[in-house]
Amino acid sequence: MEILADFWDHRTDRWGVILDAGSSGTRLHIYRWKDPARAAKHADLEELHRLPKLKTEKKWTKKIRPGISTFGEHPEDVGEYLRDLLEHAVNVIPEEMHPDTPIFLMATAGMRLLPPRQQRAVLSEVCDYFRHNTEFSLPDCDRHIQVIPGDTEGLYGWISANYLLGGFDDPKGHAHGKDHHTYGFLDMGGASAQIAFAPNATESAKHGDDLKLLRLRTLNGESTEYKVFTTTWLGFGVNQARQRYVKDLVDSFLLEGEHEVPDPCMPKGLRTTESGGFIDGTADKLTLVGTGLFDQCMRMTKPLLGKDKPCKNEPCLLDGQHVPAIDFDVNHFVGVSEYWHTTHGVFADKNEKVYDFATYQKKVLDFCSQEWGDIEDGLETRKKDHSRDAQEACFKASWLINVLHDGIGVPRVGIEHTSGTTGNVTKEIGEAAKEKGFLDPFQAVDKVDDIEVSWTIGPMVLYAAGQVPPRDTAKELPVGFGANIKGIPSDWQHAGSNWTALPLNGDDDGWTDDLTEDLVDHVKTKSGSSFLLFFLVLLLLFFFFRKRDRRMRLYTRVNAMLRRHHRRPGSPRKTSRGLSALAGKLFGRPSHSYERVIEEGDAAQFELGDVDSDEAESDSSGSVRQGRTSGLATPKNNVHAFDDLRKQPYPTSAIDRSGMAVRTESRERLVPQMLTAGRRSRTGSPTRLKSPLMSPLNED
Repeated sequence: MEILADFWDHRTDRWGVILDAGSSGTRLHIYRWKDPARAAKHADLEELHRLPKLKTEKKWTKKIRPGISTFGEHPEDVGEYLRDLLEHAVNVIPEEMHPDTPIFLMATAGMRLLPPRQQRAVLSEVCDYFRHNTEFSLPDCDRHIQVIPGDTEGLYGWISANYLLGGFDDPKGHAHGKDHHTYGFLDMGGASAQIAFAPNATESAKHGDDLKLLRLRTLNGESTEYKVFTTTWLGFGVNQARQRYVKDLVDSFLLEGEHEVPDPCMPKGLRTTESGGFIDGTADKLTLVGTGLFDQCMRMTKPLLGKDKPCKNEPCLLDGQHVPAIDFDVNHFVGVSEYWHTTHGVFADKNEKVYDFATYQKKVLDFCSQEWGDIEDGLETRKKDHSRDAQEACFKASWLINVLHDGIGVPRVGIEHTSGTTGNVTKEIGEAAKEKGFLDPFQAVDKVDDIEVSWTIGPMVLYAAGQVPPRDTAKELPVGFGANIKGIPSDWQHAGSNWTALPLNGDDDGWTDDLTEDLVDHVKTKSGSSFLLFFLVLLLLFFFFRKRDRRMRLYTRVNAMLRRHHRRPGSPRKTSRGLSALAGKLFGRPSHSYERVIEEGDAAQFELGDVDSDEAESDSSGSVRQGRTSGLATPKNNVHAFDDLRKQPYPTSAIDRSGMAVRTESRERLVPQMLTAGRRSRTGSPTRLKSPLMSPLNED
């Protein structure tokens, strides 16, 4: 029965691939979830009110350096750069799932700094490489391969954090007071920083035009909506901030004829170039010399916040950018990426979760006042990357403290208090929030339940939620996000997926036929009489509990598959009599049979899908090759059914996979009569619609 359970899991899984193309490197993430319609059928009442459950594993993640923005001057090399990531994804995801697996590359701040012409060239090369070297679903390069805006990155991060923490699935358990149950999100990379949060009711009413409307769909088909503020500060990532700091330092302190500049944001005695590299002994090279004066470092980095810039739309935080007032009584923020690495990488044990300002500041002061030689001695047994981390740690710590407390206004726990904290608010906090410990205004996180908190989860949560069939198709609005107005705004970003009904009840002819075929495929990889006996018993049970006409159809399919799997590749076809005698006894038909001969390969290859002209190669690709799409497949004589499928209750995005282009070497040479060859539709359903987006999936 364990084997059957494995098959069932494989048949009901979806996969998604997303590459986070950041400023310092590109990280591959792979996610997996059960088909939402199947999951809903077997879910209990509590699970029906939750979003589809995504799974990932550490071994599915892989990172390479540097970032793709370094290919701006030579975009033709970006494909080879991504080769290892693609090969990793190909090896993780079962081969038969590749055409049904969406692949995304979303670039962030590093690519935003490139000129538009270079951005387009790099993205075009990426799309072309993906299409020529994988079978993953890539119907529209403009949507799948793109530089995402900073506010979109922040929103994805907000979705990820609340999805993992449980703010979406358990509102009561995560109540923070004032009917608020979501968490704020802070992210900082090398080039930019983001903030995203749901303001309290007062601020939401006051700044409604500044918010984004997010719509998700739980397994029971109901929609949930959230109003979220998100913005980004380009140039406020740690690397870009460091470049601005060094420029100001050199302009202010470099004396004429000298080549050394004192740097209070480095440990005593550390000597580096402007870019942070070690000095190679050249006497006339500009050198930064660490003085270890952290208090002075804090004072010199604070002006980089841009708090003195005019604010055209009150209130503002950093760089004169508008942000609604933050109620830290209910807006509990989690910080990821540099917020985690800077608070835990050098100064704290990774098991120390809670950020405490006074404790953190003391650790930073103790570390940064040391001689660099003493710090180096403590790094000898560590990884080589720790040396670079240690020399940058003091600047990063000063920048993080300034951004958090003087920039965003997060209260210094233990020193400052939020304006409205009362005992009543504490009582209102949900049990799940207390259990997880997210009660402070800010907490740095890396993982939740052993899953990395990454903004890349956000697009996949949307994609999976978009596959849930709505309860009322006539009234249901699409999953996605856009301007905070009723209906479907013009800037609406669709989830990128689609839903369709599955044969969950009644006639199960379709999925049992497919399961039988998978069992035949899988038996080749197993050995031993016990498994063979189990397989035969299971096959006979499937066979005898079906109606007469279905038994006949199943016999035909299994007999054809057995002939195919027992014949060596390239060998001539021979009419198999393996089941013919048995068929004569069971169905009263002659023992001899005639085989229809078509081109080498499975007859299912000729089950043609609708290829919409709108889903053709994107202009960003620069290639004339048809984009690989996947959607509703049907025999040729039922192709008229696609006219109805295009009439959906709401517009779908270009990411929707409206047809699967079957690849054969001589497809264009097939005569019209042969286009009707393939699997027969189940009884009573002349327009059997098999959607790879919603039909059960296979896995080895």
